[in-house]
Amino acid sequence: MHYYSTNQQAPLASLEEAVVRGLATDKGLYMPERIKQLPKDFFDGIAEMSFQEIAYQVADAFFGEDIPAEELKRIVYDTLAFDAPVVYVDGNIHSLELYHGPTLAFKDVGARFMARLLGYFNGLRSTVDGQQKMVNVLVATSGDTGSAVANGFLCVEGIHVYVLYPKGKVSAIQECQFTTLGQNITALEVDGVFDDCQRLVKSAFMDAELNAHMRLTSANSINVARFLPQAFYYFYAYAQMKRQGKEGELVICVPSGNFGNICAGLFAHRMGLPIKRFIAANNSNDIFYQYLLTGEYHPRASVQTIANAMDVGDPSNFARILDLYGHSHADICKLISGAAYTDEQIAETLADTYHRTGYLLDPHGACGYRALSEGLRDGEQGVFLETAHPAKFRDTVEGIIGDEVAVPEKLQAFMRGTKQSVPMTAAFEDFKAYLMSV
Repeated sequence: MHYYSTNQQAPLASLEEAVVRGLATDKGLYMPERIKQLPKDFFDGIAEMSFQEIAYQVADAFFGEDIPAEELKRIVYDTLAFDAPVVYVDGNIHSLELYHGPTLAFKDVGARFMARLLGYFNGLRSTVDGQQKMVNVLVATSGDTGSAVANGFLCVEGIHVYVLYPKGKVSAIQECQFTTLGQNITALEVDGVFDDCQRLVKSAFMDAELNAHMRLTSANSINVARFLPQAFYYFYAYAQMKRQGKEGELVICVPSGNFGNICAGLFAHRMGLPIKRFIAANNSNDIFYQYLLTGEYHPRASVQTIANAMDVGDPSNFARILDLYGHSHADICKLISGAAYTDEQIAETLADTYHRTGYLLDPHGACGYRALSEGLRDGEQGVFLETAHPAKFRDTVEGIIGDEVAVPEKLQAFMRGTKQSVPMTAAFEDFKAYLMSV
């Protein structure tokens, strides 16, 4: 299958070219030229299928033309070595827990898939020209992306990862997850906000001299190999709800930052997944919510919140959503509604839900839960994405609920490591000079 740019000014690319480049030459995001509809019998039998079986069928629709079946199956099954259970919270609201992977965040799925796919392509190049050229992965993070990508690519031969993160604006545990690894992972501590990190990454791809010096790609959700696999767990959530007889009138609420996650859900819907509608839950960075209300898109500098992974002022994947719906505000609003919450509202929801139901949300999941509790209509069933384990925001969550949050051993292991990071300004000239010196 070929991939085209959302800016429509770049040549079509193969899957390998789209994954390795990350960003099209015209600065657009790659989109698959076709979104295949899955057959009726797939949905008829989905409740009896495992997570891996479901994901392989979805992956085959996207990648089956370009990757041998057994190799694709290996990549999918190795990626999904953990569960993503739907858990009842209260009323007609359920949580899709996406924090059971190695870094306890939803991005483990996309990061692990991309690492294995890129490793596969890199291995092919090695057999063709007799040597393996180093691939350098650039990733900007506001929290969980950095840890998921760093751990997904850790020790993958022929690949070096540079994680750019805003100084002082990610949680201590999140920081530990990508600054203590060493080996083929380098953490760059940028004196700025997430949008500065993202700008540095995008600028690097557009710099001819830098690209002549080193082979660059991105592991942010701008990369098709990162965001498309996130469609897997939407199908799995539907399967779990179907087992309970609750799949009708299904509403999915997605805590939204850079919009790769909800974009994957929209692709799943286009493939035939019978979701009634989506809710995009924002924090105070409510650019998309304002677009839904007004039809006008006005990116702005992000502000820091307690739901820090959603602190994005110019979400990259908005371009994909526009492209998917022909730039029609009306069509987007038919399927997606929005909500936005302040830190005070997020904290209020987190505390109330914990003390009333016993279910502990993280700040991002609290946005999703609140949007469903306020936005569900009669007869609808709601599933929100619980995108990270609450212990990743331990100090914040404990301060809100007045109770201790147990830290899983996976996180404790990261916290025992030694921080290794490189200080970096927000100026592209300094970032480029650093990479040119590598």
